[in-house]
Amino acid sequence: MVLDTLYPPHCLACDEPVQEPGTLCAACWGQTPFIDGLACDTCGTPLLGRTDEAPVHCDDCLTVARPWNHGRAALVYGEVARKMVLALKYGDRHDIAAPAGRWLARAVSPLVRADTLVAPVPLHRWRLFKRRYNQSALLAQALARQIARPCCPDLLLRTRRTTIQDGRTRAGRFENLSGAIAPHPRRAGRIAGRHVLLVDDVMTSGATLAAATEACYLAGADAVDVVVMARVSRDE
Repeated sequence: MVLDTLYPPHCLACDEPVQEPGTLCAACWGQTPFIDGLACDTCGTPLLGRTDEAPVHCDDCLTVARPWNHGRAALVYGEVARKMVLALKYGDRHDIAAPAGRWLARAVSPLVRADTLVAPVPLHRWRLFKRRYNQSALLAQALARQIARPCCPDLLLRTRRTTIQDGRTRAGRFENLSGAIAPHPRRAGRIAGRHVLLVDDVMTSGATLAAATEACYLAGADAVDVVVMARVSRDE
């Protein structure tokens, strides 16, 4: 309580004071598009229609093969979501991971199984050294705590350093990630026969998650689902 007086909590996305730490102010909450209604069963993008019409699929997922079973997203990648994702990814804002874990848990709860193993999309070791942490691992650990399932932060490895995806075409994104992710040699045994829930901060084309999914199936996963903090819509 003394710390709250000295350092009052602020909104996750701006400098406005809030009543509780790890929350959004009223203005940012109103501008944050949480995905609560009908959404694509494969990638989580919001769709028009009633939830009782599920499962449905977006145009992208009807034309692009997805190796995973189901996909979910907590937010649409808009202005406020973008601020939080970039702050978590580049700004050392680890405090965003815990509330994001709650949002992810709400999005993914119907997919959780007794044998679910949570794992993040990996960073290459040089990028991890430079950034000092993997934001997807922070999200995966926060989600695992919420759904009471084990998390293996190093289940997968980046086998080669890839260039950034920004500015690439969809085909270029998939080509850039081809063969770039593999099971960790000392962790592959945890994958065989299990349900793996992969976690990432943002889904754009889905190329990174596809590469990670294929690595899980290579190690004998029974099923793979994916969940992201934010889904880039076609309008972004």
